[in-house]
Amino acid sequence: MQWIEIEVLTSREAAEAASVIFERYGATGFVIQDSSDLQRSWESRYGEIYELNPADYPETGVRLKAYLPVAAWGKGMLGQLAAEFKGLIKFGLDPGPARVEARIINEEDWNDNWKKYYHPVKVSERLTVKPSWEDYTPEDGEIVIALDPGQAFGTGTHPTTALCLQALEQLVKPGATVADVGCGTAILAIACAKLGAGSVLALDLDPLAVQVARKNIELNGVSDRISVRVNDLLAGIEEKFDLVVANILAEIVVKVIKDARRVLKPGGNIIVSGFTRGREGQVCQELQDNGFKIVSADSSKDWLVLVAESLV
Repeated sequence: MQWIEIEVLTSREAAEAASVIFERYGATGFVIQDSSDLQRSWESRYGEIYELNPADYPETGVRLKAYLPVAAWGKGMLGQLAAEFKGLIKFGLDPGPARVEARIINEEDWNDNWKKYYHPVKVSERLTVKPSWEDYTPEDGEIVIALDPGQAFGTGTHPTTALCLQALEQLVKPGATVADVGCGTAILAIACAKLGAGSVLALDLDPLAVQVARKNIELNGVSDRISVRVNDLLAGIEEKFDLVVANILAEIVVKVIKDARRVLKPGGNIIVSGFTRGREGQVCQELQDNGFKIVSADSSKDWLVLVAESLV
């Protein structure tokens, strides 16, 4: 089978939004090549091992690659994608060059092009994320999340996902009830269940993401504690939760915050990520305006995670 490999050269702050655009076009699998990774001093507190080839990275900015079946590629899509990437400036994001290229590759090449970047990664003191096709022997006390990303975003390698996992490790208590909004691969929902949550509701607007989430939930043996369904954020959700987590774009996060106060139990927490420092003020203000007290913040490569407590 042949695929269309599409790549865009963009800025670091627009990379997450660019991946969402690719998803809307039905992209399957992502490769993120961030030029700053070559200069970064990688933390070793979790024992990560990184093997970076400079030839795989752009000189500046971020190169994002995505994959579409040839049959899904239509005339004019290259121009449409370029226009959407450049249009990110309307959302306060610097799109960078927003240069888009596309080429036909064979399925074997597609597998090599993204799977070779995805290996077991220890993202916190206890949590390690591994691809479903690789063997991995955990150490005592280590919790392993096995994933097959399929057509959903979220493998544990993006800074926002890792930041959320680290926050969840600190916040999830035995028997806790959790809502994962915009669940993607269900990586965060699975982490909650393996950390001891009693029940997790995983929600995503994309039916394909929900399919991938269900497969990953079953793969990890936590189907008894996680329910997943198609839903528009928290609209219509009546259950009450100890914790809500949302790792999505800043303009979507602010919508989640408004509903989170309604579904959280008194003193419950919300974890929000998916935005850079440029949007921190907007998100913080939204939290405060909706009755939340910010209790912690962490960052990685300009990406942020905020933890807040409901005061009502």
